[in-house]
Amino acid sequence: MKTVRFFFSFAILILASGFLIAPASAQATRTWVSGVGDDANPCSRTAPCKTFAGAISKTAPSGEINVLDPGGFGAVTITKSITIRSDHIEAGVLVSGTNGIIINAGANDKVVLEGLDIEGVGTGLNGVHFLAGKALYIIRCDIRHFTQNGVNSVSSTAGARVFIQDSTITQNNGGVNVQGNAVGNIAALNRVLVDGNTTFAIQATNAGNALAVANSVLNGSTSAIILSGGATATSFGPSNVVSGAGAFTTTNPFK
Repeated sequence: MKTVRFFFSFAILILASGFLIAPASAQATRTWVSGVGDDANPCSRTAPCKTFAGAISKTAPSGEINVLDPGGFGAVTITKSITIRSDHIEAGVLVSGTNGIIINAGANDKVVLEGLDIEGVGTGLNGVHFLAGKALYIIRCDIRHFTQNGVNSVSSTAGARVFIQDSTITQNNGGVNVQGNAVGNIAALNRVLVDGNTTFAIQATNAGNALAVANSVLNGSTSAIILSGGATATSFGPSNVVSGAGAFTTTNPFK
C-alpha cells in the first residue's frame, strides 16, 4: 500500500513540475529588450533580454519586441511576422562585415521595423536585407554606412512590398534597391531622405518590379534613379526633390 501511495505521489509531482515548466518555455506576444538586459531572461518587462536575436526566439508569431531603454541590440534574422519597435529611444543595430537585419519570412508574413538606428560602420553589407515575406514596413529608421545597400529587396515572394516612411538612408553604396526574383515586387517611399549614397539613391531591376516615391529627397548620388529590365518608378505629385542622373517613368498628380 505504501508503495502504491509512493508512486502515485511521484506521478503527481512529475505532472505538477510539467505544468510549472511549460509556461516558462512558451512564447510571449510582447517581449522587451534593454541595454542592461540578459538573453537568459524571459524577455519580460521586468526581466528583459539583451539583444533582438535573443528576444525573437521568445516572441510569438505576429508578436512585438519593444525597447525599454537605450542600447545596441545587435543583428537579427527574422523568419516570421513580427514587429520590432522603439518609441524615440536609441535602439542601435551595429554590424561589421555582415547584414544588419535579414528578413527571410513566409509568403504571408509581415514585418515592422520602427525607430531603429542601423549602422554598418563602413564594412557592413546591407542595412536591411529582404529575402522573403509578404510585406516589410520600415518606419522612423536611420540606415547608413553599408558597403552594398541601405535597403536591399531581393524577395523571392511574388508581390512582396516594402514600405519606407519618415526615414533616412544615407552614405551607403546604394540607397534602396528592388531586384526581386519574383514578379511584382514594389518599394514605396514616403517622407524619406535618401542622400549621399555613392552609386544610386533608388534602383529597380526586372520587369514587374517597381518603385513609388512621394514627399522624398533623392540627392547626392551619381544616379538618383536607375531602372533596367523593364522596371518602373513612379513619382506621386510634384513632391519629390531629385538630383542626379535618371528619371521617373511616370508622374501621377495628387487627386
